[in-house]
Amino acid sequence: MTFLFDIGNVLLKLHFERFHEAVFGASDAPLPPEFIAVKDSYESGALDDHEFIRRSLETVPTPLSPESFTSAWQDIFSANDPMWSVVDHLKASGHRLVLFSNTNNLHAEAFLKAFPGFSHFNHHHFSHQIGAMKPDPAFYHLAIDTYGLNPSDTLYLDDLAENIDTGRNLGFHSWQYDFNDHKACLGWLTSHGITLPDSH
Repeated sequence: MTFLFDIGNVLLKLHFERFHEAVFGASDAPLPPEFIAVKDSYESGALDDHEFIRRSLETVPTPLSPESFTSAWQDIFSANDPMWSVVDHLKASGHRLVLFSNTNNLHAEAFLKAFPGFSHFNHHHFSHQIGAMKPDPAFYHLAIDTYGLNPSDTLYLDDLAENIDTGRNLGFHSWQYDFNDHKACLGWLTSHGITLPDSH
């Protein structure tokens, strides 16, 4: 069986408040629309790292150097340990694992280096590399074609309802994950024939 795993708030908890604090001076500071537009262009592969950093620093009112901005941008991840236990078990059981995420090169460089468990994954299907972002169906169709997926034999986990909706519309067995209710996800996996050790 094949498993598609979103990264943010599924495998890794996201702490964007660290970035907001470092760049905007307050953990709850809103992102300027101009910066969101730059970020989305970067995550869809339209900008390289240098252009993303340059445009970001032109957009946001911060005295940070490019190096400090980059460090703040990358310092947002922590492991969601219960889900990594599931990943370890699925890998040991011989399932195919695919990372299935809207992300960008600087984030990918950081988390792939910091969390060795990512070596369990057979493929990386990343928005910045393929030029499409969830929930655009093109993102999913590219995965189906690239990895020869059969949606009816594929389980998909993501934290965002709109992404899950597209997955369901295309026939994937899809679960909207909430790390505050990990037990519910375990029940869903069990309903699909995935037997997990009691420790999960």
